[in-house]
Amino acid sequence: MSTNVNQAVKPVKVPGPDHPITIEPNPAHIVVKLGGKVIADTREALTLREAAYPPVLYIPRRDVDMTLLERTEHATYCPYKGDCAYFSIPAGGARSVNAVWTYEKPYAAVAQIKDYLAFYPDRVDGIEVHA
Repeated sequence: MSTNVNQAVKPVKVPGPDHPITIEPNPAHIVVKLGGKVIADTREALTLREAAYPPVLYIPRRDVDMTLLERTEHATYCPYKGDCAYFSIPAGGARSVNAVWTYEKPYAAVAQIKDYLAFYPDRVDGIEVHA
């Protein structure tokens, strides 16, 4: 058995009163557009609220046109949610690099966001929320 001593142990934190995270179904019709194309269209989004951060809409992968996205090498880590992977939207050029993120193996506390994607609002033309 070998162990890589250079591999850092990632801290895992559980949401609580000091850092609350809630995930709720969003009943709205959500449409994400870029360059005149619909990138995502869903009525099954989730709204994730985390501490003092603005709420984030997570859209089911099945409601995203994945053919318009391109996985990147960029990755980040959240001690509350886990490893985060990114996609760019080539049609948006430099502005849309790493425009989309996803937690493919989220921690148990946020397991609901598995198979969901989120979009940076300033890297697409619009995220429309229709009642």
